[in-house]
Amino acid sequence: MKLTVNNQLTLLHDILDEQKEENDGNITEYQQIKRLVQSMMANNAIPDDETLFQVLPEIYHYGFQGEFVQCLTEHIHTNKDNIENWLQAIQQAKSIY
Repeated sequence: MKLTVNNQLTLLHDILDEQKEENDGNITEYQQIKRLVQSMMANNAIPDDETLFQVLPEIYHYGFQGEFVQCLTEHIHTNKDNIENWLQAIQQAKSIY
């Protein structure tokens, strides 16, 4: 089953929101974040939302770093403001799709 852009945005939002709220994550979540972002960028799924288009590479980089950091809690804490901005951008984009 192929996920729609709205499904992908919802899943990405849920993962990031849970990490922010629980200040915890795991490697598979970071891998999922990367896959979701790669899929949306590869399929040019978000050309109508410039804000989201700009933050997706940041979210991908966050996912990439999360796979290799020593302390996941610190990684999330360091990126808490970024995560909040990304969540807002995702929520706004979901209203388009």
